[in-house]
Amino acid sequence: MIDTHTAEPSALLREAGLRVTETRLAVIAALADAPHSGVDAVVTQVSNRLASTSRQAVHNVLNDLAAAGIARRIEPAGQPGLYELRVGDNHHHIVCQRCGKVADVDCVTGHAPCLTPSKTSGFDLAEAEVTFWGVCSDCRATEVAQPAGASAPV
Repeated sequence: MIDTHTAEPSALLREAGLRVTETRLAVIAALADAPHSGVDAVVTQVSNRLASTSRQAVHNVLNDLAAAGIARRIEPAGQPGLYELRVGDNHHHIVCQRCGKVADVDCVTGHAPCLTPSKTSGFDLAEAEVTFWGVCSDCRATEVAQPAGASAPV
C-alpha cells in the first residue's frame, strides 16, 4: 500500500509506476493543501502553479492518481466528485448539508469493513463506505448570529 501521508510526491509517483511530471506534482500538492477538492478547485490551484496546464491534463492526472491508489475519489450525494490523498485506511466522511464542507471520520469500529451487514448475499466484504450528514460548526455559528426569521445575506 502506498503511504500518501509521509511519502515524498516524486516517490509516490515512482512507487505507483507513474512518470514524475510537473502537472502530477502540482495536482498532488493541490490535494495535500486542500483535501476533498473538486476538479474545479484543483484546476485553479494547479493553474496558479503551472500556467500552461490544461483542464484536461488535470482530469487525466486525477484519474491516473485514483487508478494508482495515490488519490481517492468520493462522491457525496449532490456534489461533484471530490479527491483526497488519504487512501487505504477505510475512513469515512461527514458532509455539511448547508455548505457542502467535507471532513474525514475515522473508521467507526476500527477495522475494515467497519460495519457488518445483516446479509452479504454471498459477497466477500472488503470495505464499507459511510457518509454522515450534518451541519458544520461554521454554518451553525452563522445560524446563531442571524436573528430568527432573518434571511441569509446574498
